[in-house]
Amino acid sequence: MGDSAYSFSLTTFSRTGKLLQIEYALNAVANGRTSLGICAKDGVVIATDKKLTSELVDISDVHKVELLTPSCGVCYAGVGPDFRVLVHQARKSSQVYLRQYGEVQPVSQLVKRSAGVMQEYTQRGGVRPFGISLLIGGIDGDGTPRLYQVDPSGTYFSWKATAIGKNHVNAKNFLEKRYTEDMELEDAIHTALLTLREGFEGEMNSENIEVGVVRNGKFSVLTPEQIQDYLDEAN
Repeated sequence: MGDSAYSFSLTTFSRTGKLLQIEYALNAVANGRTSLGICAKDGVVIATDKKLTSELVDISDVHKVELLTPSCGVCYAGVGPDFRVLVHQARKSSQVYLRQYGEVQPVSQLVKRSAGVMQEYTQRGGVRPFGISLLIGGIDGDGTPRLYQVDPSGTYFSWKATAIGKNHVNAKNFLEKRYTEDMELEDAIHTALLTLREGFEGEMNSENIEVGVVRNGKFSVLTPEQIQDYLDEAN
């Protein structure tokens, strides 16, 4: 009996030691639009491709970068509706932390909480794993900028720079060549845009990408006008 006999079971390991539903969730991530993040010495940038398949969709109402706390933001690759659920959960967790401790939740604790929720969905009947990976950038308890990736299995990693989604292999190769330990935030933003452009299908402009930055301890999403300024500088 091959692995296919276990492909519909979430809580049963296959003979080769795999949970195939998690493998399928990772495939959903790999087929998603490219997202990337870079941790600079003075901040974090996360950026994503939000190009749509139809020109009739109002792209200004499509958001793939979201604020979680005043100092933390997130983007994703994979299944969009799953992103909304996890954003809601993370915001709720941060509000509980704020009420209990009177301070903003450090990004590392927020990541652990989100990873725990995703892991729970790999061991319960009647549910499926989240078909999504997250890139979360923010400020940790010691004031250090941090970038994390959280996968459908609940595994999470801290990165200097990384990419997820359809073009993640080429994007990571590009980041490996461009990243430096002393990179500042402005350089990181330019590098993020150049990395997205490497595998972009069609013309990349301020309307079909989205960029979030952690600067001076605060997270914000760049406006299309700000993105266009950076694109003009990169040309």
